[in-house]
Amino acid sequence: MDPEPRTEPRLAAGEDLPLVSIVISSYNYARYLPEAIDSVLAQDYPNVELIVLDDGSTDETRRVLEAYSLDLFYRETQENMGETRTLNKGWRMSRGSILAKLSADDVLLPGAVRSAVEHLRTNPDTVLTYCDFEVLDEDSNVIRRVTAPEVSYRDMVVRFVCPPGPGSFFRRKAFEAVGGWDERFRRLNDQEFYLRLGLRGRFRKIPEVLAGYRLHGGSQSFAEGDERAAQEFLHLISEYYATQEVPPEVMAGKREAFGNAHVQMARAHFVRRRYAKGLAEVAKALRSSPGNVLRPDKARVLLHGLFPRSWYGLFVRLVRAREFAKERLAGGRAASHPSTRR
Repeated sequence: MDPEPRTEPRLAAGEDLPLVSIVISSYNYARYLPEAIDSVLAQDYPNVELIVLDDGSTDETRRVLEAYSLDLFYRETQENMGETRTLNKGWRMSRGSILAKLSADDVLLPGAVRSAVEHLRTNPDTVLTYCDFEVLDEDSNVIRRVTAPEVSYRDMVVRFVCPPGPGSFFRRKAFEAVGGWDERFRRLNDQEFYLRLGLRGRFRKIPEVLAGYRLHGGSQSFAEGDERAAQEFLHLISEYYATQEVPPEVMAGKREAFGNAHVQMARAHFVRRRYAKGLAEVAKALRSSPGNVLRPDKARVLLHGLFPRSWYGLFVRLVRAREFAKERLAGGRAASHPSTRR
């Protein structure tokens, strides 16, 4: 199916283009960092500021950075201070009116920056853009493509749906208005920020594949976390509903939101094999919102907590087997129809 025609005007040559500042925080990701940096340097948008902060890495990260010319981007090596503080530091030292982060193991695809700028400039009610993305394995092979959901602000709060993934860009004014990322949160630092940012304006989806998210054994998706990290779901939703800015439709979903927080906490405990604590959170979720917990999507969350790594390994093997079978089938067809061969 052909892509839908674009409705937003392209940026015209010679326009006064806003500066876009992209911050990469890297900790022991020397293997992937060059691909992340190169994906930013290869963007066709001419006004990009790249800031790479090495957060006290103990691998070859410094050597990777030294291989690049000093005039290509700003780089700095610091003592380890964690992703949240590092990103806040990078954004505050940046000069752009549009901001973004890129994980050191992710990539931007061609046109990502230009497309985000187009949408932000033509939609003044939008504070953040996000896009569809590819899931990559450790060797940068595409495992699958993810179509990011179109969700309401209510879904973001109540259902813990957090659509902005890699390739998200937001306005500096909105960032400064909400105060940046909350450094108390380690696991939900981005989601907590997006809930505050969503009160300032619309999140607009760009229906294009513009980024790559890398899935590997050391990625955030597989970070098992301690009990404090599991508690962040409850802290997040409790603090949110204690604010004075909760929209009425979001306030109406308060019980469901707390039920979903307990489901997420159960999953986090199951990942670490704290089964008794996980079951206790399931019981709390049932008390908060019994009908909601029985929905298929919540069952998948809990099952993923019970079998996260094994499911991923099986999934990758199945995808690779399918692609191999398709290649063999295509080769067989070409051999049986010599006229199709060059």
